[in-house]
Amino acid sequence: MVEAEGLRKSFGEVHALRGVDLAVPEGTICALLGPNGAGKTTAVRILATLTRPDSGFARVAGHDVVREPRQVRACIGLAGQHAAVDDDLTGRENLLILALMLHLGRRRASARAAELLERFGLADAGGRLVKTWSGGMRRRLDLVASLIVAPAVLFLDEPTTGLDPRSRAEIWSAVRSLATDGTTILLTTQYLEEADRLAGQIVILDAGLVTAQGSPDDLKNALGSRVDVVLSDGPTGGDALSAAEGVLRGITGNQPHVDPDARRLTVPVMAGVMTLPELVRRLDAAGVEAADVSIRRPTLDEVFLAETETAV
Repeated sequence: MVEAEGLRKSFGEVHALRGVDLAVPEGTICALLGPNGAGKTTAVRILATLTRPDSGFARVAGHDVVREPRQVRACIGLAGQHAAVDDDLTGRENLLILALMLHLGRRRASARAAELLERFGLADAGGRLVKTWSGGMRRRLDLVASLIVAPAVLFLDEPTTGLDPRSRAEIWSAVRSLATDGTTILLTTQYLEEADRLAGQIVILDAGLVTAQGSPDDLKNALGSRVDVVLSDGPTGGDALSAAEGVLRGITGNQPHVDPDARRLTVPVMAGVMTLPELVRRLDAAGVEAADVSIRRPTLDEVFLAETETAV
């Protein structure tokens, strides 16, 4: 539903995109991640026909964003970084006006506004001026406004920035519901937990280039896990450390980092190389008494930092 190849865009001497490839299947959620200035918003603006690329091509729902912008706009919704609703109107009036602008007709517009307010938990506040709403409610209304005509593709540019945890959870629930109904969603976010929970596909941008893409699990597995072993106190501390070091090196093929004062050994390992019970058995067989043994998968934060080292 969303595809791009070789997208490039510069603003003077600033190269916002330097050859971005992207493919988002229908009915999925894709999270576009990257540090500030990585090119996320520029990519969204190109896909939403708000900015023309310098080179490369992009299609949304089968339509070229440069040659067929009107057709693209007819099948997308867009919620930008800041709520674009009128504070001096009620929530219902905001939606009604947008629906009339989209030629739904007064009766259909009124019905659609009522339907969306109810669906997204805003019906009780629908008759109040938006200036009296909380930030989370206003952000939800902004999301609702992009759904007046149910879009095939929805672009969300940092939809939960500045919201409290409860409001963020409400937005997450709404986004999941839309994807379940078949909407294809491309979102940018600074919250890696948000991407991990929502997205089936992650694309990481750094300095205008895609540095990694795949499912959250695939990206974590590619980075590998970490084994931590803490030895019990005992009279043969040095021997135990050497024995544990040999076990870990034999299993992983990597040289463990040894902290003799903390009696801790740490070593990276590829995902799936070993299980925790297997590791404990190997340590027992070598006569190593461990106080704690763990195999920890990397977080998406660690993947992000590893893939955006130039920005750290």
